[in-house]
Amino acid sequence: MIRIVIVDDHPMVREGIRSMLERHADMDIVAQASGGKQALECVKRTVPDLLLLDLRMPDMNGPEVTRKALQIQPGLKILILTTYDTDGDILTAIEAGAHGYLLKDVEPQFLAESIRNTVAGGTVMAPRAAQAMADHLHPQHKPPLSEQEHAVLQLAAAGKTNRQIAVSLFISEATVKTYFSRIFAKLGVNDRTAAVAMVYAKRDSGFGVS
Repeated sequence: MIRIVIVDDHPMVREGIRSMLERHADMDIVAQASGGKQALECVKRTVPDLLLLDLRMPDMNGPEVTRKALQIQPGLKILILTTYDTDGDILTAIEAGAHGYLLKDVEPQFLAESIRNTVAGGTVMAPRAAQAMADHLHPQHKPPLSEQEHAVLQLAAAGKTNRQIAVSLFISEATVKTYFSRIFAKLGVNDRTAAVAMVYAKRDSGFGVS
């Protein structure tokens, strides 16, 4: 079971999300919160797998909640679900440690799949969020990826975990981690979320392959 805390300051939004997610047998809504402080208390009390977090709330914003929640529970996965799609909102949330960024117009089934992928170690991002990250990081000035590095990153963008990538490419998990280190260095990023954002934003044109 995936233990989820839903955080949104609108009761009807929370109830709608809860009702939708509880249709999935592998999801358990262990708590709901209307603000940041209440969300942090829920994290302490319930030790969830994932925090489904709105970006703007009366008492505390999403990035602030993200930072403090990860201090309480470092292994917690945080998925932003919001209506805000400005570059500043997106970049601040990802830099705070959020593992994914979706907009509230997402299809219900895709939200459920995104939660599963995030908990499994993947990264999910709305196209607008991915584009903001890619523009911020200026990937066009980075050196090209090798064919194998490109394959690893494409699988990560599809929501695959390191173990799943290793199986798909017939390599070890340690080798996958080595490839990610090289990818991060070439792209000038520090984490998987930023690297995957480039794939989402540039799917049509692709990365250069050496």
